[in-house]
Amino acid sequence: MKNIIIALAFLTSTATIAQNYPLFSTDTVNKLEAVIIKSKQQSPERMPEIKENVLFSGKKNEVLKLSNINGNFTTNNAREIFSRIPGVTIWENEGSGIQINVGVRGLSPNRSWELNTRQNGYDISSDVFGYPEAYYNPPLEAVETVELVRGGSALQFGPQFGGMLNYVLKRETKKPFSFETQNTVGSYGLMSSYNAIGGKHNKFSYYIYNHSRSGDGWRENSEYTVRNTHAFVAYDFSEKTKLSAEYTNMDYKMQQAGGLTDSQFNTNAQKSLRERNWFGTPWNVLAINFDTKLNDRFSSNTKLFGLVGERNSVGFTATPNVEDVINPATNDFANRRVDRDYYKNFGIENRNILKYKLGNTDNNLAFGARLYKANTRRVQDGKGTTGADFDLSIDGRYGRDLDFTTENVAVFAENQFKVSEKFSVTPGIRYEYIRNTGEGRFGISNGNDVAMPVKSIARNQPLFGLGMEYKFRTTNIYANITQAFRPVLFSDFTPPAVTDVIDPNLKDASGFNADLGFRGTHKNYLNFDFSLFYLSYNNRIGGIRQFINDDPTKGTFLFRTNLGETINKGIEGFFNLNVTRFFQIEKPYGNLDLFASISFIDSRYTDFSIFSTTGSAPNVTIKETNLSGNRVENAPRYIHNFGLSWGNNNFSTTLQYRMSGKIFTDANNTVAPSSNGVTGILEQYQVMDFSSEYKFLKHYNIRAGVNNLLDKNYATRRAGGYPGPGILPGEGRTFYISLGIKL
Repeated sequence: MKNIIIALAFLTSTATIAQNYPLFSTDTVNKLEAVIIKSKQQSPERMPEIKENVLFSGKKNEVLKLSNINGNFTTNNAREIFSRIPGVTIWENEGSGIQINVGVRGLSPNRSWELNTRQNGYDISSDVFGYPEAYYNPPLEAVETVELVRGGSALQFGPQFGGMLNYVLKRETKKPFSFETQNTVGSYGLMSSYNAIGGKHNKFSYYIYNHSRSGDGWRENSEYTVRNTHAFVAYDFSEKTKLSAEYTNMDYKMQQAGGLTDSQFNTNAQKSLRERNWFGTPWNVLAINFDTKLNDRFSSNTKLFGLVGERNSVGFTATPNVEDVINPATNDFANRRVDRDYYKNFGIENRNILKYKLGNTDNNLAFGARLYKANTRRVQDGKGTTGADFDLSIDGRYGRDLDFTTENVAVFAENQFKVSEKFSVTPGIRYEYIRNTGEGRFGISNGNDVAMPVKSIARNQPLFGLGMEYKFRTTNIYANITQAFRPVLFSDFTPPAVTDVIDPNLKDASGFNADLGFRGTHKNYLNFDFSLFYLSYNNRIGGIRQFINDDPTKGTFLFRTNLGETINKGIEGFFNLNVTRFFQIEKPYGNLDLFASISFIDSRYTDFSIFSTTGSAPNVTIKETNLSGNRVENAPRYIHNFGLSWGNNNFSTTLQYRMSGKIFTDANNTVAPSSNGVTGILEQYQVMDFSSEYKFLKHYNIRAGVNNLLDKNYATRRAGGYPGPGILPGEGRTFYISLGIKL
């Protein structure tokens, strides 16, 4: 077996040189035998078959226990935190960490919108169906675990293609009173303070934290301040029944440095041409949770949750090749644009587990229901001030004033049939009813309102899935295929221009996720998970250029409709090898872990028509081409992470190296960068991070680290709008040091 392990480590390192050879790698499961030396054991763990009324059998999932990871939690460094999960794409807009932008399997990382994003099991995004962007995520210093379930989660959590991402917050379950503080300083004015108290006394428990962070930012014009406050209280009526409530409030103000042209980026990536651009999103989330266990075979959980939040931006939004300068005629800057969203949503979700016998075999039925309603008021194109501060006041009315509503009813059931003690089959179904409506003012022309016709889309969508799992002694083979769909977004049925037309029969994107994998542990030194995946994404929305009234002399309009399909397929793998246990030298030398996450992603358009025009009236010609064979934008061909961790009773440290392949930033697969920096290929990049922690006097710790250790110049995305058109640089080398106490 040792020879196999050595060969596996060698083959994985070879992947850094030969990217064309797909390799099966491995993953970790944190179910290790007892050891003499206590140190951080590498995440991720795996979910049990059943946890908190959710059935996980046959589903690809990862659980990151953050106390077992070295990383920069202060600024929510997703590159370090998610390095142990294969295939995670990360957008790094700026270094504040206020928003975590992650995607999986070649899907867009834009504010994690292809994932069902949750905190403690309830929704935290703007509108799960109409506008599923996560403007809020908790500070990772307050998070106990991060849970990611891939596409197989669609039946129990909702239909998103990427799966479910859940941040589980810390709780105190033993002491009547505990106190924790973590205080950090770092490069470019970083100052952060996390403070929490919690306790459990008899039937009553509580946890309260406040996290405040500010910094000047690595780039010019990137200052920010953010505060997160959370309060939790629970009462145990009995061992089987518990009621809890929690409230989260976040507020931040962030300066937007904006994008750059490629020339500007190559000359000085820290440069910014926008000092008058700001962004902020006050956020409030409330949840009430009721757990009960009627008997040993039936348990139930009900969550009532709600969200009230805003998205506010003000700035000069031109591309970076257009300077923001004083107009000599007015002796002032141009008026800035103000855009605001107001979100209100609430829902109730019920989950149940029924354990029953068929013959002598135990089986498990997971079932539940969901009611949800959300409202978004969107006001845009406001004529803002000519100033430079975070001022959202406008002159006159907003050019656009729209109101969107989402209504959702869902029921689901999955049943784990245990054919034997080793083999189980889990079929399932979910039924979704979703209704989206939109109305309001689309624009103002010559002082008159341009009304947007009332849009309403209602649909009834069944989803089916099937999972299987076969257990060996400490390993298992799993397989899953689950349907998914992405409802039409508000932006899909809002015409970008007055002349555009939306297809009244616009359909939701549909498709499925499939996984086949092998995972488990070997003795006490190896944890692994490697798998194949296939993701079909149909009915993607695009625009067809057509003649007005079929008359070339009258010009053209854009008809938005369903146009095509993409296929994402590849290999994902992770392994963690405890080297000192492997060679049985752990006692004198501590724990030395080698880990690697490997992913190869082939993400392509299989059919997608696009239309362009040439000439001028009356000699206009519409030309149709197809993107079939093009690579999907923002999907790298590979994402690899390699790491080495060492620790003993008091000290732990991790050095990790991330490699990500080049990406196209538009569906046309444009290679040469545009003059404004909005389109063009982004080259592959490699980034190294170092983090460490020293614990002393039982209750104290010092944490320190260096991000982008080799000070590489790189970028993960281009933007066409927010947070400023152009290429958006990743951060250069930064340092942090932190002192913490936990009593």
